[in-house]
Amino acid sequence: MPRPPLTPAEYWDLYKPYQGDGEQPAPPVGPFEWTQFPGHGPGPELLGAPRTVLELGPGEGSDAVHLARRGARVTAVDFSAHQIDRARRWWANEPNVRFTHADVCDFLVAEATDYDAIYSMWGAVWFTDPDRLLPLVAKRLAPGGVFVFSHAEPAPDVYGPQQMRGKWLEGRERELTVLRWQYAPHMWAELLKRHGFDDIDARIIPPPGDEALGTLLVRATVS
Repeated sequence: MPRPPLTPAEYWDLYKPYQGDGEQPAPPVGPFEWTQFPGHGPGPELLGAPRTVLELGPGEGSDAVHLARRGARVTAVDFSAHQIDRARRWWANEPNVRFTHADVCDFLVAEATDYDAIYSMWGAVWFTDPDRLLPLVAKRLAPGGVFVFSHAEPAPDVYGPQQMRGKWLEGRERELTVLRWQYAPHMWAELLKRHGFDDIDARIIPPPGDEALGTLLVRATVS
């Protein structure tokens, strides 16, 4: 009998599993980079100088820690219990960052705090219906607040929710049920404008050298 498909939460719980039975060391807190290529593209300056920051989908948490060490108070929300538990262990001694286990939309609905900046780096924005997510983000940004996100450059003419397919986890053949929402930059600009954002800059950062895949980078504000 075939195994049931992975749910999105199971996928992220297993995305970077523990190595063996021992405790993994914390990853380095390196440069804050929006692209997948080290030293390529802009850095945290796109967020301005926020006092309060919300990250949607922090994974290992090193980017949230980077901002916390720069003086921001950072809340990082992920619906993978595994990723949040690990981040909490790794960064327990970082005073300015808080890791929260929740669905990002549920968190934004329940949250009463307004943030100077909200961002997602190859994270939850890519994997959440923007018509549900974007108005919630807009409501939780302080006046003049900034929203920035990045993910892989979309394939031409392949837009909207796209199912991730393929084998996963060292030969275990389980279908992936994870969706990614992909749009061209002008489409993201239209979505953001419709949901209350302004001063929108949506573009593709070309890859360096002979790399094939660029990075979609979007920045917008609320009045």
